[in-house]
Order: sequence, then C-alpha cells, then structure tokens
Amino acid sequence: MKKALIASTALVLTAGVAAADVTISGYGRTGVIYYENTAAQDAAGLNETLVASRLRMNIDASTSTDSGVDFGARFRLQWNQGEEGAVANPGKLWISAQGLTVEVGNVDTAMDNSGLIYATELGAFDRSVGFSAVAGNFFAYEPQYYDLGYQDRVGVAAIYSIDNLKLRASYIDPDQKHDYAADAGVDEKEFGLVADYTWNDVLELSAAATWNGAGIDGNDIFFLGARYAVMENARVGLNYVTTNDEDDTEYASVGDTIALYGDYTLADGRTNIEAYVANNNRDSNETDNAFGIGVNYDLGGARLGASLQRDYAENVTADMGVRFDF
Repeated sequence: MKKALIASTALVLTAGVAAADVTISGYGRTGVIYYENTAAQDAAGLNETLVASRLRMNIDASTSTDSGVDFGARFRLQWNQGEEGAVANPGKLWISAQGLTVEVGNVDTAMDNSGLIYATELGAFDRSVGFSAVAGNFFAYEPQYYDLGYQDRVGVAAIYSIDNLKLRASYIDPDQKHDYAADAGVDEKEFGLVADYTWNDVLELSAAATWNGAGIDGNDIFFLGARYAVMENARVGLNYVTTNDEDDTEYASVGDTIALYGDYTLADGRTNIEAYVANNNRDSNETDNAFGIGVNYDLGGARLGASLQRDYAENVTADMGVRFDF
C-alpha cells in the first residue's frame, strides 16, 4: 500500500512538472565606469574610476489550462558590485488569454515600458545621462527589493496587443495596508498609460503618461517618442519628456527634456555606433545641453561596448565593458 501511494504521488508530481514551463534567463556584465569628481568628492578622496559588475537571473514559471488560459510568475535574483550577495526581488504573477495579460504584484509599469524612453542609452552599461537619467520620478519593476516602509506596495497592470499596437496600463499603491494623510507627499497612488506602435519595422511611435509618479502628489510625467529607419542600417529618433512637479517641493523638478539620437551599423554587421544630444531646462543645471557617443561590437552571444558622455553638471563620464545574455 505504501509503495502504491509513493508511486501515485510521484506520478502526480511528474505530471505537474511536465505541464509547466520553468526557465532561467538574464545577463552578466562587467567593466569600468569613470565619472568626473566634483571638488568635494576629490577632497573626500573618492575614486573616479570603478569596476562595475552585475549578474541578473530571471526565474519564470508558466502553465496553461485546458481552456487555453496561461498563468505565470516571475522573480529575480540580482547582484551588483559592492553588494554582499545576490538579492531576490518581490514577485509578479500574471494571467493571459486572447491577447490580454494582467499582472499583479511587482508589475512592469507603463512609463518604464515605453518602447523608446530608454532609446538614448549607450554602451555595454546602457547609460544615458542626457535623457533617461532625467526622465522623471516614476515607479518601475523593482529589480531587487522595495524601499524600507513600502513592503506592502502592490501593483496591477494590464497589457493588450493587437497587430502592431501594444497598450499598457498600470496602477501602483505604495502601501495597500495603510492609508496615509494626504500631506505625506509620497504615498499617492500612481497611474500610468503607454501606447507603442510599429509600422513595417520602419517607424516606431511611443506615447506615455504617468500621474502621481513614484507616489508623489502632482508629479505628472508625459512622454512622446519617435524613431525612423532612414536606411536598413541607420535610425534617427526624437524623444521628449515633460514633468509638472515644482522646484519648491521636496522633490526638485527634473524639467523638460528633448533628445535627438540615432545609431548606425557598419558594413561588417557587428559594429553599431550610437549617439545623442539632449537639452534640459532644469534651473539647477550648469549647462542645458548634454551629449554622448557610444559603440557596441557584437561577438555573437555577447557584446563589447563603450561610451563617452557629458551631463548637465558639465561632468564627463565614460564606460567600457562586456555584456552577455542567456
């Protein structure tokens, strides 16, 4: 009897594993990043050049019902140079059917998933001090852990795709367990919408809006982006983002930013050169113009990358490294 029970239990477990799909994906990268010190940082003896590394592992599990409804979940392990070890992030659950996907938990937010908001990023480290670094304060998929005091943060997102159009809406409650006073400042519920459209792999359009970004009352952010393939191996794009948070709040305004950018792949098919020039009107800037140029070389399963940029504080930053995806 005991052997029969063990055998039947093993059969049930095996059937469950066979019906499910569990995958691990992610990337590793390592290299050096240089950022020009201020006078105060020089006086403190801080190094301008550091080795920077990251290992990211996404663990995804999914299954399908007999009726064709898909269920799934994800959580992530990530380690960055300088941290004691890898950290698991809050999980995300999802259900998908007939082109509609609904996520619950640590969801991918609308603004953070615009198809073009990070299009100016350069090099193996995917950095842009001229645009994405000043695109505003908004919630995003949290790669490691929620900030202290926001362990009860919860999000809901809905994604719908039809042909070349992709729509996403997201809602984030910074703390669903407590109702804070309205003047708490950073406890408002964030709402976001984004629409992405691609036409014949030639023209990409993206529009996104977020209200009460990052839980900050009145921190509304609006983004527009477009990119056009002028040739099979060359693209140009224009991005614009504006925020209406005020300078006299605790969270200083990041201003309005516009960026012209592009990339060109050489005849070898492996070398891609990318660049941008951006303008930001924040009052605290040393200069309203930032720029950067980068290069990536495809190794086939990995890439070498480097970039040189100058930010709105007139400080120079550069990086060089290698990244591989799995």
